Amino acid sequence: MTMDYKDSKWASQILALQQDDGSWGHFHTLSNPTTAQPMTTEQALRRLRILGFTKDDEPIHRAVRYMEINLANPEPTVFHEKKHDSKTYGDLMLAAWLRLFDPENKSALSAAKKWASIIEAAFADGTYSHGAYAAAYEAQIGKKLNPKAGCLANFVVFYQVVLLQGMLLPKTESIVLDYILDYPTGMVYIYNKPLRDLPEAFASKQANHYLAAIEILAGYAGAAAKFNFVAEWLVNNRGNDGLWDMGAVAKDGIHFPLSESWRNPADRKADCTHRVSRILRQLGAQI
Repeated sequence: MTMDYKDSKWASQILALQQDDGSWGHFHTLSNPTTAQPMTTEQALRRLRILGFTKDDEPIHRAVRYMEINLANPEPTVFHEKKHDSKTYGDLMLAAWLRLFDPENKSALSAAKKWASIIEAAFADGTYSHGAYAAAYEAQIGKKLNPKAGCLANFVVFYQVVLLQGMLLPKTESIVLDYILDYPTGMVYIYNKPLRDLPEAFASKQANHYLAAIEILAGYAGAAAKFNFVAEWLVNNRGNDGLWDMGAVAKDGIHFPLSESWRNPADRKADCTHRVSRILRQLGAQI
């Protein structure tokens, strides 16, 4: 059931597209690859991380250097959109990905500390204050918060959630995790429903996306205490054969497949079991 996913055809296809500067061309988009845009840098990094690549692997080392160079650039380089502060949002993206592969990356920690200060201020009274958030944002970023720039005005976004791991005081972290769990529109770029509500079906696209959000939140120190209900749900969906199966519908080219093919249902079960078992270990659950 164990497989070296770094040697898979999936990894080879992605690595063949890496450019000389360490990127995969255009940086931003977490959506699925398309024929017109087979791979962005974010898509490549996400898939390679799922396949088991770390900062110690040469392709990731090159990508990390590319991101560090762009983060140090005083001009926006990886994100350009009129309604956003492109430099701030681009730096947020870069810092988040750097911390995913290297939590102690010095280039990314500066941005992480700024965002931690913003969130600490926003929850200083025990509940979220958007006014305090906006004031702290201006103090830390040096610019007024644009209320129309949703992914900066709302912090329940993939990038901020990643960046804040290990940066908040324990009391604040606990309150923030509850806030994220109850947020009505889920986590931007990952899941669009409240995370407190379990998916209707385990073998579904919805559950696949739900687990993607849980995988991110599992990186918080206090996650295990908050996500007992998720661990119980996963354990209860274990098959009689001791394996997990999210069904063929879970094949999205991002989280699945890990095996070379799903023509054999046993390979699909192996992939699903690998993923669920990893999440349960992160949550401190008995398998």
